[in-house]
Amino acid sequence: MNIHVVRPGDSLWKIAQGYKTTIDQIILANELDNPNVLVVGQSLVIPENYREYVVQQGDSLWSIASRYGVNLQELASYNNIADTSLIFVGQLLKFPYFLHRIQSGENLWAIAQRYGVTVNQISEANNISNPTLIYPGDVLRIPAPAKPVIEVNAYITRMSEAGSQTVLKYGSLFTYLSPFSYKVGESGELIELQDSNILQAAKRTNTSPLLTITNEADGSFNSDQAAAILRNPAVQDTLLANALAEMKEKGYMGLNIDFEYVYPEDRENYNNFLRKAVARMHPAGYTVSTALAPKQRADQQGLLYEAHDYNAHGQIVDFVIIMTYEWGWSGGRPWAIAPINEVKKVLDYAVTAIPREKILMGVPLYGRNWNIPWEQGTYAKTLSPKGAVELAAQQGVNIQFDDQYQSPFFRYTDANGQQHEVWYEDARSVQARYDTVKEYGLRGVSYWVLGPSFPQNWPVLQNNFRVRKL
Repeated sequence: MNIHVVRPGDSLWKIAQGYKTTIDQIILANELDNPNVLVVGQSLVIPENYREYVVQQGDSLWSIASRYGVNLQELASYNNIADTSLIFVGQLLKFPYFLHRIQSGENLWAIAQRYGVTVNQISEANNISNPTLIYPGDVLRIPAPAKPVIEVNAYITRMSEAGSQTVLKYGSLFTYLSPFSYKVGESGELIELQDSNILQAAKRTNTSPLLTITNEADGSFNSDQAAAILRNPAVQDTLLANALAEMKEKGYMGLNIDFEYVYPEDRENYNNFLRKAVARMHPAGYTVSTALAPKQRADQQGLLYEAHDYNAHGQIVDFVIIMTYEWGWSGGRPWAIAPINEVKKVLDYAVTAIPREKILMGVPLYGRNWNIPWEQGTYAKTLSPKGAVELAAQQGVNIQFDDQYQSPFFRYTDANGQQHEVWYEDARSVQARYDTVKEYGLRGVSYWVLGPSFPQNWPVLQNNFRVRKL
């Protein structure tokens, strides 16, 4: 897979010719509703012939495997497809190998160099005992290059049928799914979530659901709600008993605790609650994870940060999700949602306090549209990455890219004369995030939030990693 940034004069035909692929494959991979309209500065993912294939209408996994000479079960396994009848139009499939017919004068070393694999990998894939003995006309299986294996979590707030379809479509790319959220009452009761459809979809895609509990009340995180739980051991016992019962009944695989805006004086109470949670959950076979505010130092001031003890969480729980997004928040000034330079400041501190193999880095799947000049008390509108590109096309403006933040943005003036500034995510910005995961040696990523349309993210994820299934 390649990332192409649209230049003046580009057309899909020209781009397809340049990458030796088809227009249809580009349209499907990027979910282009109007293929005749491209925006200068727009990023496109380009599937790579014979290594990848984007599912088209009428395809089955069997027909694709047959067409490309790949074993059906190997194709399913390589793409984490638990149900071979479950594929979707627009889904990118990676081939575990492809076929190469040996030409006169070729040797195994040259073939390996051409395809970016090693002689040993080709020899093992083809049971070749003597790499110097290959013959013109023979067909070799060329294995896909090895990729790092990571874990991926995805939060989801939509419990509707549309949410279920989203999980079915992308679930092969998730280790965990976190329906958001079970709210905790002051007496330790759990406010029921209508998550049955979502959990069925997770099961069909062999995705491990995490029961996410929060201290939300009346639509926002509530410090008093957290205090009522964290200062009362009896309430904690009730909460953990309720969580265990819910997890056993519904098939959850772990507990994810997202307590935010906790009073600083409850910092150690929170740590002790986590210790108690682990002591209750581990013997029953469940994991415990937490969501952490994006701190850049241990003593960072502010209600969002002070009670989140990175060292303690790193020692106590199985893994943490660091919420590395919302620099460009809806009530603030126009800014990239997750500027990579700021994200790295958080990680620079995080890896000194938490084992790298326990860190999932937060990745946003959305963008925002601000009125400018920005005024205090005004709020940006959230939009999808796909919607952002369509808006730029409608307004007839080019998309720019900020190298420091590694994020795309554009500005326009609407029909009423109001100026706007839009920041969102594209293939380049998520590539920068996946490069960061590799650079820091992290456990993986966690998405906030499933729902907004961002078709380029999934091929870029697949191009960088294999996703672990439990």
